[in-house]
Amino acid sequence: MSDEQIDAAATKMRAAGQSEAAIRQFTSALERVRNGVATLIPSSELEPVPDVPELDELPGADAAMVLERLAVIRLNGGLATSMGLQEPKSLLEARDGRSFLQIIVGQTLALRRRHGVRLPLILMNSTATCAPTRDALAQSTELSTPELPPDFLQSMVPKLDAETMLPARWPAAPALEWCPPGHGDVYGALVGSGMLEALRDQGFRYVMIANSDNLGAVVDARIAGHMVREQLPFLMEVVRGTAADRKGGHIARRLSDGRLILRETAQTPPEDEESFRDYTRWRYYNTNSLWIDLAALEVRFADDGALELPVIVNHKTIDPRDSSSPPVLQLESAMGAAIGSFPGAQLLQVPRTRFVPVKTTDDLLVLRSDAYRLGDEFHVEPAPGVDGEMPLVALDKRYFGMIEDFERRIAAGPPSLRDAQRLAVEGDVHFGAGVVVRGDVEVAAPPEGLRIADGTVLTGP
Repeated sequence: MSDEQIDAAATKMRAAGQSEAAIRQFTSALERVRNGVATLIPSSELEPVPDVPELDELPGADAAMVLERLAVIRLNGGLATSMGLQEPKSLLEARDGRSFLQIIVGQTLALRRRHGVRLPLILMNSTATCAPTRDALAQSTELSTPELPPDFLQSMVPKLDAETMLPARWPAAPALEWCPPGHGDVYGALVGSGMLEALRDQGFRYVMIANSDNLGAVVDARIAGHMVREQLPFLMEVVRGTAADRKGGHIARRLSDGRLILRETAQTPPEDEESFRDYTRWRYYNTNSLWIDLAALEVRFADDGALELPVIVNHKTIDPRDSSSPPVLQLESAMGAAIGSFPGAQLLQVPRTRFVPVKTTDDLLVLRSDAYRLGDEFHVEPAPGVDGEMPLVALDKRYFGMIEDFERRIAAGPPSLRDAQRLAVEGDVHFGAGVVVRGDVEVAAPPEGLRIADGTVLTGP
């Protein structure tokens, strides 16, 4: 990759109004690709992380004191396109008639009232989610923090022509020439938008960052106190791996320098795929809930101009819906990968109740079911009597993958899953009211489809 190619990408971003911080972040990634910096991380260069502290082992903290300098950032740039919608995912109903965003707002306001703190809620939006979520937030007048903007925009970076490595062009739909740079963009976007400076000017020292689709990621004063007491620059919440995490990003220690790093599926060499899936060896998995010292982040950008996050190279077509359109490369980064950029970064093992991401309608069915409840102060928690892991759900994507189809097939309400271990559904199945699933259940519809009658109890081993 030549200087010409790097300059072309920077010029295109600058013409589109992207911040200099975002441009530095992207051109840094391009330079590392040009210089042959490895984008794959072999298992032979890593070792498993030994035991890490657990949340329940942390001492209590003076919540009013440690939360006064904390802000919350929720990543909110995604549309629910994977579920067939073109609206912010956070505006989708999560449970009890409330959207993800409404529940997050409720959690934030409850903490403010209980501890008498400012605790701003800030969204990292995309151009597609900014206006709809601002309209939704306007209904919560209590939430406003006048001295801070309610959101900032994630960056856009050009897709690269796979042959020339120049910014790709697609005159038929110019918007398809761009892509989000992954949630690792949050750091550059914080700086480039001016949000980092605004937070520091208002006396905020720490932020908790989490995805908007993870309602378990509630502010916990014990973690904030741990950050202050141990003077940590960066902390990642992790969970112990299970079979369900085999494709997730796990944490390892790099043998060459002893640093903690995050390894994602796309960073794993083909010959290490079996090793990557060994959740008993790579025991700790990223929840994408991070706690960061803003002063430490300021220093990193002042020293280097950008965080050199590992580059993830994704091979796509410029129109993702048209496999015959020109091949492109999309360079992305994961925000958890910043753990390798902060000497002294630590992990904290948290219970599964803090990790409830909704990526598919499978996850959404569990969240809406009676396996969970919306408790005091809008905490999404396991229902009384539900112990251990939540049930595994596998719905036939042909009939349940899109939210409209999903809603139609559970129009009478989700089945009871509090006593279920697993529910697998194949074919066109409609659930009646009051259906109960117990144990390990598989349902297969005949070609003409199946309606499960009201009150049916489905049992399995």
